[in-house]
Amino acid sequence: MKMLIDSQWVEASDGKQSEVRNPGTGEVIDSVPLATLEDAEMALAAAQRGKVAMRKCPAHKRSAILSRIAKAMEVNHEALSTLLAQENGKPIRQTREEITASIRIFQGFAEEAKRILGRTVPMDAVPGQEKHFAVTIRQPMGVVAAIVPFNYPIELYAHKAAPALAAGNAVITKPPSNCPLTLLKLAELMEEAGLPPAAHQVITGPGALIGDFLARSPGIQMVTVTGSTPVGIKISELAAQHLKKVHLELGGNDATIICADADLEKAAEAVVLGRLARGNGQICCAVKRILVESTVYDQFADLLTEKTKALKVGDQMEEDTDVGPLTSEDAAKQVEALIEDAVKAGATLRVGGGRKVAFIEPTVLTDVPLDVELFCEETFGPVAPLVAFETIDEAIGVANDTPYGLQAAVFTKDISRAFDIAYRLEAGGVIINWSSALRVESLPFGGIKMTGHGREGLHDTIDEMTEQKVIFIHDALSVFAQE
Repeated sequence: MKMLIDSQWVEASDGKQSEVRNPGTGEVIDSVPLATLEDAEMALAAAQRGKVAMRKCPAHKRSAILSRIAKAMEVNHEALSTLLAQENGKPIRQTREEITASIRIFQGFAEEAKRILGRTVPMDAVPGQEKHFAVTIRQPMGVVAAIVPFNYPIELYAHKAAPALAAGNAVITKPPSNCPLTLLKLAELMEEAGLPPAAHQVITGPGALIGDFLARSPGIQMVTVTGSTPVGIKISELAAQHLKKVHLELGGNDATIICADADLEKAAEAVVLGRLARGNGQICCAVKRILVESTVYDQFADLLTEKTKALKVGDQMEEDTDVGPLTSEDAAKQVEALIEDAVKAGATLRVGGGRKVAFIEPTVLTDVPLDVELFCEETFGPVAPLVAFETIDEAIGVANDTPYGLQAAVFTKDISRAFDIAYRLEAGGVIINWSSALRVESLPFGGIKMTGHGREGLHDTIDEMTEQKVIFIHDALSVFAQE
């Protein structure tokens, strides 16, 4: 496939390409251009024209374009789902869910494009300002650069590109290097939907080269990133050279607290779905650390172990597969090493732990030391580490003892306890009686601390991607004239 620059499908300026492989089989699916800095500069120059065209595009037209994109995705739903499963490794049932969610997001922002509202500000609230009149409006920022990760590339792309376009910005996207194909196919559908020339561009190339260029270039007004914390720090440092806005959704080490009065069956199901059998464990808000009250610790560990044994690991294209391959063999080797390190440090391997090429067996570990890397840092794979606690204060202390703060979960039948724990947890979102791996597009999503800043959602992202302007009319009113 080719990349999209200035509304043209092009190869890299030096002709170099990068192969895209099925992570489960190693088979080459296709190849994409390995973009150069010259290519990135061409895209940026085109985006300056694209932002002018988008600013002139009225809200009803932007809304109609986004609706047509959503409709085209519906028509191509199965083809998009299949391609995504092939290149990404998630089971086909889950890639269908991702495409469905992405359609909702595009359609949701089609509606929000017509709801970018300002305010009328009552100046008579300030003594001496009674005769004046003021309003606020929201205007597009200009060019938004979107850096998209591999784990949910289409859904997370939708959360970035759809609101940027809805708000009247131009967009330059850097897709994930190992699975860019479905995003490029979606870009074809977007071009056919009638976007203005150069309003939307996709550059395939090395992440460090292209991502760094987008972050440091003065012609870009905002960079939105979903990725690792080190990547977010680097992007922020480069963006600071021109004080451009940066939206970051980075690493997470999401804790789940299971109290003794919880529905343990439901909690075990939530951990399986929220850690082991969704995204092959590669989800930023997945269940990463499971803290279980000591009186039910063994019972819960047994339940979780039995449910984990029932999961099917295998070809992501088969309908009954629960867990497919990780994004690469190297990624699987990293997870394997973390499991081995935890076992050497004293953790008990209850089930799983094995690796076959890019596949990691769904793994449950008990008696995990708090200082092992698998527990302290984000582990991107199907691994569930369990730790016992005696008091709620202890559990909250362990949960908050992390530089990250994306999401967390609490299981208890006591609603007062649930709210109290939710208030005390240091996270951008807390899920009560279900998995932390939950994201609904109508809710704000994002984290605190080293997880980043800013929120994505139907009612939040457009505010992030627009500038607020005050328009003040001096001596506009006579109604408050003094007699």
